Amino acid sequence: MSKRKAPQESLNEGITDFLVELANYEKNVNRAIHKYNAYRKAASTIAKYPNKIKSGEEAKKLDGVGAKIAEKIDEFLQTGKLRKLEKIRNDDTSSSINFLTRVTGIGYVASSTSLNVVYLDIYSKKRIIRNQNALNDQFIGPLREFEKRIPRAEMEQMETLILGELEKIDTDYIGTICGSYRRGAASSGDIDILLTHPNYTSQTEKQPKLLHAVVDHLESIGFVTDTLSKGDTKFMGVCQLQQGDEDEEEYLHRRIDIRLIPKDQYYCGVLYFTGSDIFNKNMRTHALEKGFTLNEYTIRPLGVTGVAGEPLLVDSERDIFEYIHYKYREPKDRSE
Repeated sequence: MSKRKAPQESLNEGITDFLVELANYEKNVNRAIHKYNAYRKAASTIAKYPNKIKSGEEAKKLDGVGAKIAEKIDEFLQTGKLRKLEKIRNDDTSSSINFLTRVTGIGYVASSTSLNVVYLDIYSKKRIIRNQNALNDQFIGPLREFEKRIPRAEMEQMETLILGELEKIDTDYIGTICGSYRRGAASSGDIDILLTHPNYTSQTEKQPKLLHAVVDHLESIGFVTDTLSKGDTKFMGVCQLQQGDEDEEEYLHRRIDIRLIPKDQYYCGVLYFTGSDIFNKNMRTHALEKGFTLNEYTIRPLGVTGVAGEPLLVDSERDIFEYIHYKYREPKDRSE
């Protein structure tokens, strides 16, 4: 396998980091989704900007960067910090809610109404949170470690391991690591795996054993360390690469999601969960213009009355692009 050159980090990483932190605060604490979207859009635009931003005025020329965000950029560039963020970080309630809701499966209501029953034990290598009431005494795992981004090299190791183990279980399994990793990102927040098998289609009954067999096997080899939830089609948990003799430091615990998708819906799912959000929105809009409706499950033709027809056969992502006459773009080119 040829080695690709690792993507470079954004020249404006400090700015995008504080915008994402503000976005998470607005969503998790204030429930202000419009502000969340505004900060995320600005962060996405600035992340792709090829030059180092020198002022808020320069940033304001970019799509999605308004006057207020430009002022915050000026403050950050001049002082290296943001007063608003410092205040948020120093507020125990806000920072706790914001932290807890970053973990899939812990909602705003649960985290905001149960802070008094959350306790944090920090050990040398294990950081564990239990929420005894709102989370039904569920073991959440070493949450502090989830705050650390996963370097691409580690993601590649996990991909090799997971796909190799799928082959050992059943050669008919198909698995894809999606999200920003598939788009070539230098680091990722978690591992998001889409899984399918020819025995499971939208016309058959659910096949939870197909998902559970994979999870059980990954647990048996020590890769999956904890379970947050395990349903018929989705697993949420914690994983950790095993330390090799040449490794100086133990690998951190990482969040892992595995979704089992019907084979006939798999590639629509791969397209959707690869993203980006902006790219998906543009594809859906183009599909409608060409007379199709596209989502994470299917692509369907729209009749003259606007009613969607039967799902079209999809055996690859390229099939979807061809149906709507959209030039194929490699995953690495789908960040906008």
